[in-house]
Amino acid sequence: MYYRTIRNDILRNRAITLTIMTFVAAAAMLVSLAAILVVNLSGAIDTLMTQAKTPHLMQMHSGEMDAARLANFVAQHDEIDEYQLLEFLNIDGAQIIFETGSLADSVQDNGVSVQGEKFDFLLDLDGHVIQVADGEIYVPIPYMQQGLAEVGDRVQVAGKEFTVAGFARDSQMNSLLSSSKRFLVSEHDYAEIRAFGSVEYLIEFRLTDLAELGAFELAYTSADLETNGPTLTYPLFKMVNGLADGLMIGVILLISGLVTTVAFLCIRFTLLAKIEEDYREIGVMKAIGLRVADIKKIYIAQYAALAALGSILGLALSFLFRGVLLANIRLYMGESANGSLALLFGISAVLLVFLAIVAYVNGVLRRFRKVSPAEAIRFGIAREKTGGGKLFRLSMKRLLDTNVFLGLKDVLARKKLYATMLAVLVISAFIIIVPQNLHNTVSSNDFITYMGI
Repeated sequence: MYYRTIRNDILRNRAITLTIMTFVAAAAMLVSLAAILVVNLSGAIDTLMTQAKTPHLMQMHSGEMDAARLANFVAQHDEIDEYQLLEFLNIDGAQIIFETGSLADSVQDNGVSVQGEKFDFLLDLDGHVIQVADGEIYVPIPYMQQGLAEVGDRVQVAGKEFTVAGFARDSQMNSLLSSSKRFLVSEHDYAEIRAFGSVEYLIEFRLTDLAELGAFELAYTSADLETNGPTLTYPLFKMVNGLADGLMIGVILLISGLVTTVAFLCIRFTLLAKIEEDYREIGVMKAIGLRVADIKKIYIAQYAALAALGSILGLALSFLFRGVLLANIRLYMGESANGSLALLFGISAVLLVFLAIVAYVNGVLRRFRKVSPAEAIRFGIAREKTGGGKLFRLSMKRLLDTNVFLGLKDVLARKKLYATMLAVLVISAFIIIVPQNLHNTVSSNDFITYMGI
C-alpha cells in the first residue's frame, strides 16, 4: 500500500517531488562533505606535524643572541627533550626573482633557512625530510600554487642563482594565513648569502610531555632570555595550519545548515498544502476509527522515501566531489591517516539528516490530533483563525488599489504561509552573498597581514 501511495504521489506532483529531493540531496551532500573534510583535515595536520617534528615552543628573536645562556637554561630544565637554534634569514622580496617575476610586491616576510638538525623538518610533497644539495632551493608551496615557480626553474636570491628542486611543506609557515615563508637551501649556500639579509633566530624546544607546555612557557619568560619576537606554541601551529581550510569547512557547515532549513521549510509548505488537500479524507479516516498514528504513517512513508532518495543521492555526490575539496589539504599537509574514518563520519552525517527530516515531518503531522472528523467532513478545510485579515475591509480601502488591498488582506490572513516563503527567500540570499564576501575577506592581503604569524 505504501509503495503504491508513494508512486502515485510522486507521479502526480513531479515538480514538488523534484524540488524537495534537490534540497535534501544538497543538504546531505554538504553535511557529508563537511564531516569528511573535518576528519581528513584533523588527521592530515597530525600527520604533517608528526612527520616534521614541529617544535612544542618556538621563540622568534631579532637581535643579539647569547647561546651560552640558553644552553645553561636548557641544562636546568629536565622537561626539555630537545632544543635547537635555527636562523631565518629575512630577504627583501625584490631580491627574490623567479623566471615569472620577483616578490617585490609580496606582503609575506620571505626568508631563507637550512634544514633542522634534530626537528622542525621541512618536507617534500611525498612527506620525506628534504636533503638539499648545493645550488638547489626548495620553494614554499603557496608560490607553486600561484604559478610563480616550477621544478627546474631558475631563481635568484640575493644575487645568487638557484635551481628549483621541489617544493617544501612547512609545519610552521605552511598556512596561507601565515605572514612568513621559508625557502630551503643548503648550509654552504646559506653561508654565502647570509650577509645580504637580516638574521632572525628561531629558538625551538620539544618537551618530554606536551602537558607541561604552559609551565615551561612561563619558565622561559621568567628566565629573562631572548624574547624580541613572537612566542609560538604547538597548539597555535596546529590552529594556524587548519585555519584556512577550517574556514572553508565552516562555510560549508553554515550553508548546509541553511540548505537544511530551506528543505525543512519546503517540506512544511508542501506537507501543509497536502494536508489541506486531503483534509476531508483525513476526517473520514478518523471517523471510521483509524488511529492518528496509522494516518501519520501514510504521510511519513512518502516523505521518508523522498528523504532516503535525496540522502543517497547527496551521499553519492559528496563522494564524487570530496577529491576536489581535499586537494588543497593533501597538497599542503599530505594524506590523512583518518581516510576510512572520514567515510564513516560522512555516512553518519547523512543518516542524521535523514532522521532529522523524518522527525520534522512527524512533528508537523501532530496537527492531526486537532482535526475534528465532523468539521473536516462538513467543511473539507481547516477553520483556522485569521484575525489579521479581519482588520482590512474593502469598505476601508481609500488610497490602495483594490488588487493591492486584497493581496495585503490575504497575506495578513495567512501569515504563516507567507512567512515561510519569505524565510526561504532570505535564506537563499544569505547562501549566495555570505560565502562570496567571506572569500573576498580571506583572500585580501590586509586580512593576511592582520591574521598572519
